[in-house]
Amino acid sequence: MNFLYPSFLFGFFAIAVPVAIHLFNFRRTKKVYFTNVEFLRAVKTTTNSFRKLKQWLILAARVLFVLFLVLTFAQPFVASSNQAVVDGRGIKSIYLDNSLSMENQSGNERYLDLATDKASDLLNTLPNSPSFQLITNDFDSQEQYAVGADKVRDRLTQIRFSPTYRSLATLYQRQRSLLERHSTVPQNQLFWISDFQKSTVGELDQIRLDSVNRFYLVPVQAKEYRNVYIDSVWLATPFVRETQNNELSIRLVNSGNEDVAGLSAKLFVDDAQVSTTSANLRANGSAVATFNFTLRSTGFRRGRISFEDNPVTFDNEYFFVLNASPSIQITHLTETPAGTVNYLSDVFSNESAFRLQSFNARNVDNERLVRSDLVILEGITRLDATLRATLDRFVRNGGSLFILPPARPDPGFYGSWLGGLGVRGVSSPVSTNVSNASPNVSTSGSPAGPPAGSVAATPAPPQMLAPPDRRQPFFNDIFENTTQAVTLAMPVATPVLNWQLTGSRLLAFKDNQPFLSQARVQRGKVYLCASPLAAAYGNFATHALFVPVLYKIATLSKIQEPLAYSFQEQAIALEIPTAQANAIYKLRKDKPGVPQGTAPLEIIPDQRVNDNQLILELPKGGQAGDRQVLESGYYELRLGEKTERLMAFNYDKKESQMAFYTPAELKRRFANQKNVQVFDTAANGDFAQEFREQNIGTNLWKYCLLAALFFLLVEIALIRLVKG
Repeated sequence: MNFLYPSFLFGFFAIAVPVAIHLFNFRRTKKVYFTNVEFLRAVKTTTNSFRKLKQWLILAARVLFVLFLVLTFAQPFVASSNQAVVDGRGIKSIYLDNSLSMENQSGNERYLDLATDKASDLLNTLPNSPSFQLITNDFDSQEQYAVGADKVRDRLTQIRFSPTYRSLATLYQRQRSLLERHSTVPQNQLFWISDFQKSTVGELDQIRLDSVNRFYLVPVQAKEYRNVYIDSVWLATPFVRETQNNELSIRLVNSGNEDVAGLSAKLFVDDAQVSTTSANLRANGSAVATFNFTLRSTGFRRGRISFEDNPVTFDNEYFFVLNASPSIQITHLTETPAGTVNYLSDVFSNESAFRLQSFNARNVDNERLVRSDLVILEGITRLDATLRATLDRFVRNGGSLFILPPARPDPGFYGSWLGGLGVRGVSSPVSTNVSNASPNVSTSGSPAGPPAGSVAATPAPPQMLAPPDRRQPFFNDIFENTTQAVTLAMPVATPVLNWQLTGSRLLAFKDNQPFLSQARVQRGKVYLCASPLAAAYGNFATHALFVPVLYKIATLSKIQEPLAYSFQEQAIALEIPTAQANAIYKLRKDKPGVPQGTAPLEIIPDQRVNDNQLILELPKGGQAGDRQVLESGYYELRLGEKTERLMAFNYDKKESQMAFYTPAELKRRFANQKNVQVFDTAANGDFAQEFREQNIGTNLWKYCLLAALFFLLVEIALIRLVKG
């Protein structure tokens, strides 16, 4: 027999109290006078014998009462079968997984309901203790303290699903920090009640558990499970076009162990169904489905894909935002003389998505450059220091710069400037001679002659361009089949600039020298062309390849915002040219159909402004303040009463992946740690009874209490009812 609180055994010294009473109180005699002496001897003999017996019985009852009362406080018990004693000492830290994957079902009960029942049974099974802790994925502030069992029971009735998941390593660190603050004994008990989803709990080999505390892993799982979710959504073209046919593709994944046939998915735009599709998915397989739709108006539109799939329903809808026919701002800076053919205006004026404005490089508002998506420099000989600094900042902040050199570029200037943007080894391949000719302008669009006394350039002979590499991502939307080997008549061009390739070679000459290259500079791009667009330097401007290449450069200059975001993202970067450093931006849940007067969900995320980029950090733990839980859907980014942008948020897809660590896998991982016990799945069976038999043993204090009360009643009966 073992004792939970052996220090109470010193209470056995209290047995001396009834013994002392017996020795000193019952020894006192009382004289009784009788009128008839004849009967005195018989009466005295009978009374003394009976009185002595009664006194000894009372003494025994009192001694046994004190003995069993002391045992009650010492709490004796018979040890469990595995000799692992769970007693009232230490902290009992219970982790209850309330992630979205716990929406799965075993029979007709959700995993979360099963886990809550197991936690409640555990509280009733564990010895009485003032030091309980209940942890969920929310990591709420009230979870940082050790409380009584009653408060934990109250919290169990309030548990709701959380969009946040935690790895076991993070969970263990959280529990350990609490134990270090509040625990005064070396051994505590940590319980993990979860479905042990592989995609969220992390790699088991990375978990390092201590050897002092005891760990109890309680899986809540079912043999059969299914779930279909949307892994990704993408458009066939960079932008959605108004009044034109658009194509949206989705990748559906079946993470269950059952086949799904004829799954119907619907596409909604602004709550109106615009398309539908269907797919068949094998167990643990995937399929791509496509929607075709047309929009009748421009601007931000609310997109939603919906399908029916049970029992896990949190991921049956996917929210995203479509920006229909966005306007791409293009600023064209030139020093080309009047009367020269403006090829760029001819290209971009035929497409409503492009907004092209041309300025003389000596007379341009620098603030306009900051608000542009693409800046094209054509025929610029030199830039003043202010304009050059503005363009450098524009590129580094995410803008795109396209440079078309003049007929006689200055290699020194271009080498110095472009070297700061990562383009090295700039040189000029043309030969030069001194000329006193007067300036003139060719009516055919050829370059003007040099001023008197200047250095005239003799163009090199034109060269043919090599066919483009269709595997380049740049050409994905230009050719119908990017890998098909089809002979393509290529343009010819006369280079006036050479440079060492930096970044991607989009077009090149036969000798592999770059004709058009793309270089990344921090968040922006720099496109450099080796020849002017004038007819005297080639036919690239009139070739069939010119328009799609220019369109692609302009399209890529528009920073592609994701269609949707996830709550688990560490930081979200948004391009807002007018972002204010000291302003407070809010995210407000756009929730149509909410009754009037209901307060909307508002989030003030951690934020900072870096140039024209607003960086947001969403609150962790699934909580948005004031006990509000983050929900998937549409959110408005607001500054005061102005809506800056519409955004869509979805739950992290890791929660949708229904693959779990089985009890057998958990037992193999922790087989060498004797302080870790893994139970078989708690979806069925009496978990509390199994835990009691293996870890608590048989408590005897209740029987001791009943015995103490019994002997107290015996004492009372002897005193009150037995005469003599």
